[in-house]
Amino acid sequence: MTAALCAAALAGTTAQAQNYPTRPISMVVAYAPGGSTDGLARIVAAAMSKDLGQQIVVENVGGGGGTIGTQKVLKSNPDGYTITFGNMGSLAIAAPLYPNIKFDPVKDLAPIGLVADVPMVISVSKKSGIQSLNELLARLRKNDGSINFGTAGPGSTGHIAAAMFLYVTKTNGTLISYRGAGPAIADLMAGTVDAVIDQTVTMIPIHKGDRVKSVAVSAKQRLPQIPDVPTFAEAGAAEFDLSVWNGIAAPAGTPPAVVERLAKALSNALKDPEVIEKFDKMAAVIPPPSEQGPKAFAALIARDVPRFTNLIKEAKIKAE
Repeated sequence: MTAALCAAALAGTTAQAQNYPTRPISMVVAYAPGGSTDGLARIVAAAMSKDLGQQIVVENVGGGGGTIGTQKVLKSNPDGYTITFGNMGSLAIAAPLYPNIKFDPVKDLAPIGLVADVPMVISVSKKSGIQSLNELLARLRKNDGSINFGTAGPGSTGHIAAAMFLYVTKTNGTLISYRGAGPAIADLMAGTVDAVIDQTVTMIPIHKGDRVKSVAVSAKQRLPQIPDVPTFAEAGAAEFDLSVWNGIAAPAGTPPAVVERLAKALSNALKDPEVIEKFDKMAAVIPPPSEQGPKAFAALIARDVPRFTNLIKEAKIKAE
């Protein structure tokens, strides 16, 4: 009887997965609207919706370095109707940075796929008067903490990037936390903070709009989208090398067939000419097929959790 009940339950789950999806899907972005992750999520959600035949609704749940939104997804029913679009901040960095949070990215997630790898740009406000990375470094080397870096909050990629930049250049600045990259960038343009390091997705538009002065980009060569911005190596800080991966995951326990269906929709979305064009304008690099899919994304998360755990310890980065 027990075997029969198990078989019936399995058959029910399989049938449910085969019919998936039958209603809209919630895609939780663990950051405020207007940031890099939010921008990429909305592009991909629209393309995946067409493939799945059901709308993917983007829901922004910011705060806690991505932990609040991620935990909301992890507590949801693992049926494929609540997923998260995150980046290495919420899916690999937040857990070791917030030791009191009971969240294991390797065990508690069902990775769906890598979406894009995005370079980072460091920009300064027009009010700062800084014209180059060397000038910024000179100001930072005074070690008086007078240069303020706006970040998307503790544990965000912008926070880790700024802390890492100060660590590898052996300089001192003050990190100012916001509830997302959007508010931090708004204050950068207003001159309330002196500098922001964030993904090209948000930084290219404000650079082209001449709202800020971009002084370096984390790429091996200059980007054709912003050819006037030197690489960190060219600008005098070759020791800083960080780009941001973004991806989609579901709670652990989500049926494999559902994960595979979402992964297929994501793969098709990344082949969509409209998605490719939009990503290219933002210098977001779509991964090759060999780096797409659940297994490859799971391996990436498993590699980066210890990597960032070590960085957090070495650089003494705090969740504050």
